[in-house]
Amino acid sequence: MSRPLLEIENVSKTFGGLKAVSSVSLRVEAGTLCALIGPNGAGKTTLFALMTGFIKPDQGSVRFDGTDITGQAPHLNARLGMARTFQIVQPFAAQTVRENIAVGVHLHERDRRVALEGAGQIAQQVGLADQLEKPASDLTVAGRKRLELARALGTEPKLLLLDEVLAGLNPQEISDMIPVIKAICASGITVFLIEHVMQAVMSLAGHVWVLSQGQLIASGSPEVVTQNDAVVEAYLGKGTAARLRAKGSAA
Repeated sequence: MSRPLLEIENVSKTFGGLKAVSSVSLRVEAGTLCALIGPNGAGKTTLFALMTGFIKPDQGSVRFDGTDITGQAPHLNARLGMARTFQIVQPFAAQTVRENIAVGVHLHERDRRVALEGAGQIAQQVGLADQLEKPASDLTVAGRKRLELARALGTEPKLLLLDEVLAGLNPQEISDMIPVIKAICASGITVFLIEHVMQAVMSLAGHVWVLSQGQLIASGSPEVVTQNDAVVEAYLGKGTAARLRAKGSAA
């Protein structure tokens, strides 16, 4: 059996008495495209922060590519090949798109000219090639999302963690972004995404974990987990879920 690229074992984190993440374990295999879903406040972003070193777990372990990285600083994890995007996109507004992407490239490349050239190639991947010399502040929301993705790709990740990269986009922009994410995975980068847009989850993810109140309540293919009663209740509440089941039985 192959070694997982990312392995989380019994990870927990409490903030002021509130258990944001409770004994979560999961394995992400190399070359896969998987997703973490759940209602607002479920602990998804906290779990990403625990994986990437922005927060240290109270208990449990995080292993990446065979190395224990529990609580290790994010920049060291980035050097190992783990990159993430953030829900709130904050580009360097006064710099150009090319210069923003080059920030990521500089993790492995000191030469400024080479980094700027590399930024151009990455912009092609995410559909920003025609906006390279534009100030980042002039980009649309969709453009900023692509820029956040490009900056993370500049670090040459083995594992790319995407935190709601489709949030705030209209249906057409979401449809346009889905092939970009698929192509990233096809290039050999493992992709793990947090997403609320179920259309995207259904078309992208091969495996899904569902988090609710800090605990994993289901995992499997998108088709399987969306039919799980516990998942339906977590999203809709017990009352609504019961009414829907009753309505389905009556039909």
